[in-house]
Amino acid sequence: MSDTEELDYQSFEEDLKFLITTLKDSFESTDVEYYVDDHNEILYVKLEGLDEYPEHEIEEIATPIFEELDMDFEEIILLPL
Repeated sequence: MSDTEELDYQSFEEDLKFLITTLKDSFESTDVEYYVDDHNEILYVKLEGLDEYPEHEIEEIATPIFEELDMDFEEIILLPL
């Protein structure tokens, strides 16, 4: 892996960790798990307590976070843990 690729990967990892932490804090979750499906460019995020939020509130909280961080995923799917 070249230095540029390594820096890009590190930057991606940092952005991903920041996204996961931001979602965890925003939904007041005590636990979070995530999985990156590289082949389909989908991020799955399981958040403890997400099932306590109505769908419209999840969208209100998550949409600005996704827009601000602008990760290169085709889709980000939030699931209850």
